[in-house]
Parts: sequence; C-alpha cells; structure tokens
Amino acid sequence: MRAMILAAGKGERMRPLTEQIPKPLLSVADKPLIEHQLERLIDAGFSEFVINVSWLGQQIIDYLGDGRGRGVRIQYSIEETPLETAGGVVKALPLLGSKPFLLVNSDIWSDFDFRQILSLEVGARRGHLVLVANPVHHPRGDFDLRESLVEIGGATAYTYSGIGVYHPGFFAGYDAEPLPMRPLLDRAISEKRLSGSLFDGTWLDIGTPGRLRELNERLEKHAQQNESSL
Repeated sequence: MRAMILAAGKGERMRPLTEQIPKPLLSVADKPLIEHQLERLIDAGFSEFVINVSWLGQQIIDYLGDGRGRGVRIQYSIEETPLETAGGVVKALPLLGSKPFLLVNSDIWSDFDFRQILSLEVGARRGHLVLVANPVHHPRGDFDLRESLVEIGGATAYTYSGIGVYHPGFFAGYDAEPLPMRPLLDRAISEKRLSGSLFDGTWLDIGTPGRLRELNERLEKHAQQNESSL
C-alpha cells in the first residue's frame, strides 16, 4: 500500500513560524514533524510515498529527497497553489496507483500503529477513517460511528484524526482544483461508503504555535524522566 502525506498547506494558524519555513518542517524533539511521520510509516512497513507540496514546498523536497537514503521511494505532487485536501489528492492520483492508499496529515503526532492499515480492506469507491476522542480545541467532533459505519447526527461524535484509507475511486468525478475533503466525506456517508474505527491512544493535532510548544515541552520532560531513571 502506498502512503500519501499531506504537506501542501500554508499553515496560517502557525504564523509567524511558517512565514519562512513550511509547517511540516517545524521541529519536534529536534526533528521536523514530517520526518517523525515518515519514520513511523517506514517502521510500519510502508515503502512507497507521495507527498504533496506547495507553500515553500521546495524546502521539503530538498530535505527529504527521493527516499533512497532511507530505502524507500518518495514522489512529489507539486501544487502551484494549495488545492486543499481533496483537490490535492485528485492531482496526485496518477502517482498513487489503482489500489487503496493511506492518506495522513503531516501535522499530527500519534502512536497509532500504522501496521493496522496495511491489512485493512477498502473496496471500490470506499473510504475508512480513523477517529479519536474530541480534543479540547474541537469539543463537538466531526462524525459519529455506528457498527463500523461513519455517520452524522448521532448522540456521540468523534474527531477525524487525519488518518484514513481511500480507494482511488472515492475521488472519481472530481477535478484537480481547490476542493475540501468534507463534501466528499458527507456524500460517502450518505451512500454508506465510509467505514471507521476508533483509536484511543496518543493523538495530537499540532496546528498552532502553542500546541507545538506544549508537545516539545512534554517530550523534553519525558526524556528527562527517562534519563533520571537510568
């Protein structure tokens, strides 16, 4: 299975940090966010990657290269202007092949075991979302989950983690133009084509300077505790 890492956004909520550096290259524990994500995916068994880039995207290309130094293959889908999530995927489809693929945000921090994804079966035109408990900054959530089907309007809502698996057919009929993901998800939900699962491990959306700072402080404290226990 190939993996597409979303890295084309301008990171407006991260300003001023993203005025000179793209959000995926912001440092967490002395390493760019996107590198942490890539390493976890490689450890899980992924070896074919597509990364979409736009704002200051050449910096990402220069940093990660073609993947040969890591024993993997990285291809880039370059967007002259950001196409949002769905539009970016549509543009990248020629690089993703004909089989289901993983779609993951570059700005999340999680101990999710991506090996679960490799064995996940997603049929034609279908998708699968990994949902998490609602964080403080998003208390209302996004979707409900009933018997492995994603729904809207139920009693309990969860947040989309930015981790999903999609068949290329999920994006059939759409053009490579600015297009958010939500309309496609809502349509799939209405047609009962969107399954989901709930993840209860560590998950953080690193979307603001404050959350980035909190994560670094948390990891530094954890490292100090480990050192003191030696």
